[in-house]
Amino acid sequence: MTLTPEVLTSVADYFKVLAEPSRLQILCQLRSGPKNVTQILEATGMGQANVSKHLKILAQAGIVSREPRGVSVYYQIADPICFELCEVVCKQLIERLKQQARQLQPLAALHSGRLSREGS
Repeated sequence: MTLTPEVLTSVADYFKVLAEPSRLQILCQLRSGPKNVTQILEATGMGQANVSKHLKILAQAGIVSREPRGVSVYYQIADPICFELCEVVCKQLIERLKQQARQLQPLAALHSGRLSREGS
């Protein structure tokens, strides 16, 4: 598959949608099933205008879909790959933190030894 500039722009646009913490928070709420705006507001503590703005962006990107039910509109995940992407990123961040911790262990041991000598 050739990644043309147009394709790369589309990929970047998708990641831009996911690069907003408020949108990720909304997606986490929708992971358990469809919710209306009121339910999302209560679960996230965000303001209505903010939630509506982010839901619109997520819907335009095809990540969530809208389903009218009576007087309410329910939002649900339309593209579950977003969770797989987040899991890949989270695993990578955890590995990076573990590596940093391993690199700092000698320094921590040195500092701990120095404190022990000073306390004696």
